[in-house]
Amino acid sequence: MAGPVLLAGALMLAAILLDPWVWSRLGSPAVDQHDWGRLLRVSGSLVFWAPLALAIGLEQRAQEGGRRSGAWRLLAAPLIAGALAELLKLVIRRERPGLHDGAYVFRGLSERLLDSHDLGFPSSHTTVAFAGAAVLARLYPRAGLVGYLLAFGCAATRLLSQAHFASDVVAGALIGWAVGSWLGRGEAST
Repeated sequence: MAGPVLLAGALMLAAILLDPWVWSRLGSPAVDQHDWGRLLRVSGSLVFWAPLALAIGLEQRAQEGGRRSGAWRLLAAPLIAGALAELLKLVIRRERPGLHDGAYVFRGLSERLLDSHDLGFPSSHTTVAFAGAAVLARLYPRAGLVGYLLAFGCAATRLLSQAHFASDVVAGALIGWAVGSWLGRGEAST
């Protein structure tokens, strides 16, 4: 157990150290104006995972004679992970980098206490995308690569649009992966 925790800590430390460089060098705000950018970003949304979970659930039920499927996890993991990310934003309160020209600024507790708008740590889109990808990889290991490519693409769009620091998306990826792996355990199709 110490190995994954140390790895996660090392990834977070590296991301924090690279935050200023990544934010100043990788910006391309027009990413959201392209279809591919919008597709990758929406993979970090329940708008993407809910219909996919429904489709997979319907297919699994048809193949398994009406038995309850594990596809509910494909909706539950992104939902839980996204809620966790929003809660963490309200606790940590680091604002988005674009609001302060790439500087770390933390919102005071007296300001908009229960409003996560303009808070960036962790990236909710990235958290949701990685939670869904982790469950998809557990349900359908061969399809997992596609899920993870979409999740990494979602994280990249958050960086390119300068909506998040690298540490925001790394934290989101780690949280999403942990929630998805936990909820998806024991579920694998052949």
